[in-house]
Amino acid sequence: MPISNEIGQSLPYLRRFSCALNGSQESGDAYVAATLEYLIAEPRAFRRDIPPRMALYHAFLKVWPATCRDDPDYDAALASAVDRKLAALSPQTRQAFLLHTVESFSVAEVAAIMDVGRGRVNSLLARGAGDLARELAARVMIIEDEPIVAMDLEHIVEDLGHQVVGVVRTRRQAVALAAEREPELIVADIQLADGSSGIDAVNEIVGKKGKPVVFVTEHPGIFLGSAGNRPEPVFLLSKPFNADTVRSAVSQALFFDRRARAAA
Repeated sequence: MPISNEIGQSLPYLRRFSCALNGSQESGDAYVAATLEYLIAEPRAFRRDIPPRMALYHAFLKVWPATCRDDPDYDAALASAVDRKLAALSPQTRQAFLLHTVESFSVAEVAAIMDVGRGRVNSLLARGAGDLARELAARVMIIEDEPIVAMDLEHIVEDLGHQVVGVVRTRRQAVALAAEREPELIVADIQLADGSSGIDAVNEIVGKKGKPVVFVTEHPGIFLGSAGNRPEPVFLLSKPFNADTVRSAVSQALFFDRRARAAA
């Protein structure tokens, strides 16, 4: 089967990735075109041991230079503040972060695309999450009824450079604190101490304003059953959670929220 038939459906996604990586659609498209020319000249560069979409991204990263963040085609004036912060990350960190968060590749898939080990990918993702979080510092409210879990979340969030405006245990407390302190991000348990729902608390707080939310729960199935009411975008973490997973989710939620606001 010709390579063109295998990669046709993936090209719009590669254009999205290249645009985010380079800071502008024009520059991004130039690298996509260079990738296609490379594959025409070197068809053996298209890996057959991984799915076609992954093979396309793998070839792209062979073309994309490691110094691309200093590319003269990068238009800082047109890029949003969020994209400029993304561009400040090291090239490999930026690649891993975008492949995992924007393109939704798993850690194993990112490792195959980038030709590095999974441990290296996890390290890059953690570094990217931390660096972006420090650049996108925000006011965070935690809704959690387990004191030890709340303390862990507070420590993780503050370690990223964010300000925790308060930790509350019930829906009523959450709504009151949100009105007073206006958090920019909410980290919420689903089942609260008084039997109320963290989902309902978040819905009442967020309304139509659209704040980023990270849910933490022992029962993800309960959340999935509320599909018609949950706020978006949604990041759902299962207890017990991993600190790196929380860091990544918080950074991703803020990153996508700020990018969406910049584009509005």
